[in-house]
Amino acid sequence: MNGNKKSYDQKKGRRNPAQGYKGDRRDMQTAENESVSENIVIGRNPIRELLHSGRAIDKIFVQRGEREGSVIPLIAEAKSLGIVVVEVEKQKLDSLSGGASHQGIVAFAAEKEYCEISDILTLARERGEKPFVVVADEINDPHNLGAIIRSADCLGAHGIIIPKRRSVGLTSTVSKASAGALENMLIAKAVNIPAAIDELKEAGLWIYAADMDGAPYYEHKFDAPTAIVLGSEGNGISRLVKEKCDFVISIPQYGSVNSLNVSNAAAIIMSEVARQFHKQ
Repeated sequence: MNGNKKSYDQKKGRRNPAQGYKGDRRDMQTAENESVSENIVIGRNPIRELLHSGRAIDKIFVQRGEREGSVIPLIAEAKSLGIVVVEVEKQKLDSLSGGASHQGIVAFAAEKEYCEISDILTLARERGEKPFVVVADEINDPHNLGAIIRSADCLGAHGIIIPKRRSVGLTSTVSKASAGALENMLIAKAVNIPAAIDELKEAGLWIYAADMDGAPYYEHKFDAPTAIVLGSEGNGISRLVKEKCDFVISIPQYGSVNSLNVSNAAAIIMSEVARQFHKQ
């Protein structure tokens, strides 16, 4: 690694998450800030039915201080199922529900069911291929996640791992941005990304972090089961996640703009992995 490279964008005074990508204002949007009405379920009875349906739920928003009546068992049931429950102000729920009566609770249902990490590895084994996995850690822009899914599908990745918290879920916007690729791609949701990386290592994968201080990606020989780790648009890869990785790779920059959008960077790196995996 090149220790001389700076980890902060001096002009903007914020961390440059990768030699290859950096988020802009649109990148900083979160799932909470986006209107995805077809994925939103509002009100206590509809959410009770949603919980009983078995459909994947990304998270539930509860009005801050709302601890009365039928909302209490709903919160308890959601937590027992491992669903993220977030307290927000009433104004946030009003905005998400479009002014409809939400009774202090709103849920985001996932566009697609999540799988286990083991399912991704099983798919690779069934195809007789070396596992190729993408770890998208704390991607907050649904357009970015959708574009990453699309590129991963095109380039033969077997699945994508996203974190349970601090990440956009599988919303309809993600689905649309993937141009249909979401239907073909296995997506696992991990409670803990470092633990997910450990699981991948135990399965024999080499882990590559895409960050600014790594060697050029094309200098690496991708001849073994591989996982590419991408950090968030604003902060890049966290220190703990980066320390778990075996290698750090970067995309050299030659123009006046010193970084790429995370989904663009992902496509560039994944294309090199795919090229080496499938070269004759």
